[in-house]
Amino acid sequence: MQTVPLWAWGAFLVFIAAMLALDLGVFRKKSSVIGMKEAVSWCGVWLALAMVFNAALWFWWSHGLGTDKGGELALQWFTGYLVEICLSVDNVFVFIVIFSYFKVPPQHQHRVLFWGILGAAIMRFVFIIAGVGLLERFHWLIYGFGVFLVFTGIKMALPHKDEIDPEKNIAVRLFRKFFPVASAYEGGQFFVTRDGRRLATPLFIVLLVIETTDVAFALDSIPAVLAISSSAFIVFTSNIFAILGLRSLYFALHGVMGLFRYLGLGLAAILVFIGLKMLLDEVFPLSIGVSLGVIGGVLAVSVGASLILADKTPNKAS
Repeated sequence: MQTVPLWAWGAFLVFIAAMLALDLGVFRKKSSVIGMKEAVSWCGVWLALAMVFNAALWFWWSHGLGTDKGGELALQWFTGYLVEICLSVDNVFVFIVIFSYFKVPPQHQHRVLFWGILGAAIMRFVFIIAGVGLLERFHWLIYGFGVFLVFTGIKMALPHKDEIDPEKNIAVRLFRKFFPVASAYEGGQFFVTRDGRRLATPLFIVLLVIETTDVAFALDSIPAVLAISSSAFIVFTSNIFAILGLRSLYFALHGVMGLFRYLGLGLAAILVFIGLKMLLDEVFPLSIGVSLGVIGGVLAVSVGASLILADKTPNKAS
């Protein structure tokens, strides 16, 4: 695997920090409700940035670093990005449940997602570096990841109740024991001071639930992308581009999530496929192009089936 210099890591982190600062400091100075048109526009912006970055990586690897695997590495990046985008759909559903449970005002949801995804980016950086390091030292762990993904995919495909009780979240329960929480929202504030006491607001509890829930999602998505590439740079940058577009994806899809009733089965099939790829790679290796074709095909079929059969089976759950 081509070694990525430290300056490339630094340039990427500076770029992401600049985009986040621009987002919250310029476009989101005041809390407001994000409409579907604006959300779809931002989805397009993040997708365009991701594709430009992917093309830049291909050019850099092929011409700047002089490797003959530039095309393959760029394809690995795109496949990892696509997998992460697919798995992010589950995050969107969970966000809907959490915001509904806590009755978060729509104008403050973007703020929660901004800081939640920033925290998720930091945690995933740690997970990815640790995961790559473990696989380099103990390659046999890849089989454990493969079994885990197959198990998770099968579990996702089986009938289950989509119920989430944030009040049972361990982090929330521990936090409430050691830190006082205000009884009502205080605008978009996470903390307030009342009578000399520092109080967390319910909005911070929502943020805590979002952060801890993402840890569970990272346990699925990171091993899945590690099955596609062993490069920490590819895994991290594709992962970050996908989750940074997650806020816009939420606001674009939260009103129509019910239409994609078969998407869950498609995501389950993708996880099983990636898990089997990890388990059988030594005896039956698949090229990155074949993997991308399978993942894209499963995603297209599940979305297409959801849209075509929506009117015929309006009350069926996925």
